[in-house]
Amino acid sequence: MAEQLRYLSTFEVFATSWRGNESEAVREIEVRMIEKVNIAEKFAKLSEYWKPYIAAELNGQHVKLDKLKGEFVFHHHENEDELFLVVKGRFRMEFRDREEWIEEGEFIVVPRGVEHRPVADEECWIMLFEPASTLNTGNVRNERTVAQLERV
Repeated sequence: MAEQLRYLSTFEVFATSWRGNESEAVREIEVRMIEKVNIAEKFAKLSEYWKPYIAAELNGQHVKLDKLKGEFVFHHHENEDELFLVVKGRFRMEFRDREEWIEEGEFIVVPRGVEHRPVADEECWIMLFEPASTLNTGNVRNERTVAQLERV
């Protein structure tokens, strides 16, 4: 009975978003079932630095996971704000006129248009919350640009 209630609640949530027949709606519901995410397990699958992965999506936003080590490139985003949350370790966010250390359990929001560069002296795990359109290198295109993100 509890499973049926969960299914009905989920169906009610998604029923307004489907256009087509009932079998299409059921497929959408099955794809979008609510699941918890174990962050440590997800980070264990990441082996490269400066390569963000999509862990979840909500309201046109991506929740991304990335491991940092070393210096990134100075860049900005014309249309997107970015939230950097430190899951493990620490990193320094450099701006042209100052720098800010972000420690484990802390986050920083970088507003659109602000030039910034993350720097991690040691390995750092971060979670990013940003619009799905956000390119990791912003206005810069180089060897660290990841145009097509993988899911983890």
